[in-house]
Amino acid sequence: MTLQAVFFDFDGVIADSEPLHLRAYQAVLQVDGIELNRKDYYERYLGYDDVGLFQALSKDLGVVADSARIDRWIASKALIVEEMLSNDSVLFPGAAECIRMFAERVPLAIASGALEPEIAIVLEHEGLRGSFEAIASASDGVPGKPAPDLYVLAMTKLQERLKNRGADPLVPALCVAIEDSHWGLEAAAKAGLRTVAVTNTYAAADLGRADLIVERLSELTFSSVENVMRDNGRAR
Repeated sequence: MTLQAVFFDFDGVIADSEPLHLRAYQAVLQVDGIELNRKDYYERYLGYDDVGLFQALSKDLGVVADSARIDRWIASKALIVEEMLSNDSVLFPGAAECIRMFAERVPLAIASGALEPEIAIVLEHEGLRGSFEAIASASDGVPGKPAPDLYVLAMTKLQERLKNRGADPLVPALCVAIEDSHWGLEAAAKAGLRTVAVTNTYAAADLGRADLIVERLSELTFSSVENVMRDNGRAR
C-alpha cells in the first residue's frame, strides 16, 4: 500500500501556537468581563474553531452572544494573533524538517481550525508555504473538528491540484493525518484517513484512537508513516 498524501493539523502540530491563541482569546473576552482560564481551554474548548469556541463558552457561561458580538470577537482576536505570529517563530522543534521530508515524497495539505491568514503568516515566515499544495481552514466556513468536513474539504482541494498531473484519485485509507488532539483524530477517522498523533498538547493516554503515537515530529520517518497503513493493529 503506497502512501498518497499527508495532511497536517496546524495549531499544536506544526505551530506551538495554542498558548498564543489562549492569550488572544483571554484578551478579547476580558474586554467584556468574561474569563477563560487555561484549564477550561485545554479540557473543553481547544478542539473548536473561533466560532465554535465563542458559541460554546457563551452557552456554558450563560452569556448572550449574538452573531454580531461573535464576529467582533473573532475580528479582534485575529488581529492579536496575526501580530503575535508575525514577530517570532512558533514552530515546534523538528516541524520544518518533517514537513520538508514528507514534501519530497508525497503531496501535503493542511486541515486546520485556524484561519488561513494565521496559517499563511507562519508558513511564509518559515519558508514552508510552498510545501503545502492545499489548505482547508476555518476561513472556508465548514463545520470544525470533530466533524470530518475540514478533512473532506482538504482532500477535495488537494485532488483538484493533483488531477492536472494525471495523478490517481486520492483514497482516504491511503492518506495519513497528523493531529495533536482527540477532536482532530476523530475528524480524520470519520473522513476515512489513517492517523498519527503527536503528544505536543495531550498525553498519549488521551490520544489512544490514533494508529501511531509519537512524542515529536522528528521521530517520524516516511517508512513509519507508510507502515501505519499496513498495520491492522495500533502502532506505538
